[in-house]
Amino acid sequence: MGEPEVTTEAGDFWHRVADEVADDLAMDAIDRERAGKPPFDEVERLRESGLPAVLAPPAPDGRGMGWRDASAVVRRIAAADGSVGELLGRHYVLSWSARFFATPEHAAELEARAAREQWLWAGETAAPEPLPRGELPGPTLTPAADGGHLVLDGHRALPAAVDEADRLVLDAVCSVTHEPVVVVVDARHPRVGRELSHDRFGQRLTGAGTVHFDGVPVAAADVLGPAGRDEDMAPPHTTLAPLALGLMLTQVALGVAEGALAEARDLSRSARHARPPHDEADLLLAYGELALALHTASAVTDRATVAMADALVAGRGLDHERRADTAAQVAMAGTVTARAALLTGERVPALTDADGADRFWRNVLALVDRGPTGPTMRAIGDHYLNTVRRDAPFPS
Repeated sequence: MGEPEVTTEAGDFWHRVADEVADDLAMDAIDRERAGKPPFDEVERLRESGLPAVLAPPAPDGRGMGWRDASAVVRRIAAADGSVGELLGRHYVLSWSARFFATPEHAAELEARAAREQWLWAGETAAPEPLPRGELPGPTLTPAADGGHLVLDGHRALPAAVDEADRLVLDAVCSVTHEPVVVVVDARHPRVGRELSHDRFGQRLTGAGTVHFDGVPVAAADVLGPAGRDEDMAPPHTTLAPLALGLMLTQVALGVAEGALAEARDLSRSARHARPPHDEADLLLAYGELALALHTASAVTDRATVAMADALVAGRGLDHERRADTAAQVAMAGTVTARAALLTGERVPALTDADGADRFWRNVLALVDRGPTGPTMRAIGDHYLNTVRRDAPFPS
């Protein structure tokens, strides 16, 4: 984690692979979205391509790619199928969990095994506190009576790959210290139960559901470390985990919006001969507004991605100031992209009147934060006013 991240020949190769997978997914995207089945076939397509295993330091033999390349891959897949893009993006972030929470030696061992056995990751390491009303109690980690291992009990709603994952990584409250820790769980253990969600409004093919833990044994080596929720007390590199996930979901939302606009453009081009001449100016204005919104979101998101990649490379050398700069850029990317994606998702169905175009709108709604933007804007403003140096460009 100490070398600058650059695009390599391996990265270029995986971009081409992502293009091929995306083209394949796009061919039957509407039919699969309507069927709403668990993403077994989609995960198999990803596995066959090799994409799930490549977020690793580039190696001389062509293996591996960096965070920026991985983000670009997720965005390309999301443009063809938002659900598969989200599933892959969450997998990438979770595959980095050992680097966030464990020692470097532990992380290296776990990543080597994950690559060797080609694990698909699912989970959640930043569950909301307190739990929403009606939600089942979160996982609790308790020492076993014989003292030989730990035992995991409880439940967790997960947004992706509930039935397809090989390993789960999630936070659980230690019954002894009452503090959250991050653990790795064998998703195929017989004491791990799964209950799929079948009524999602958007992002219907991520494989979301609830996982139940009934006395699941957890070895001490599978406890990665403290969850690091306190930004002031935890090491800065540990608190990058929720930022990395938020930025990856921004990539997914942007990819969905870009895919929606590209599909609308292709349909409008093919229907141009049947359109009255006086409609042309309005059509051009609509496409101009959407293209500008997405280009702006892309520029801000790309800059945030560079900042995140640099922060991840810094690893344990990351300081609080640089972490704050990264957080501000991630917040800006999320805010600008949410606005652009919502605008695109809302207007594309009217531009094309095409069968299945409403899926983009539903997917965007499921991905972006539609809550009040005031707190986020104030946080960005606070960073600019009170943190950024007077002589520094913004973002710093």
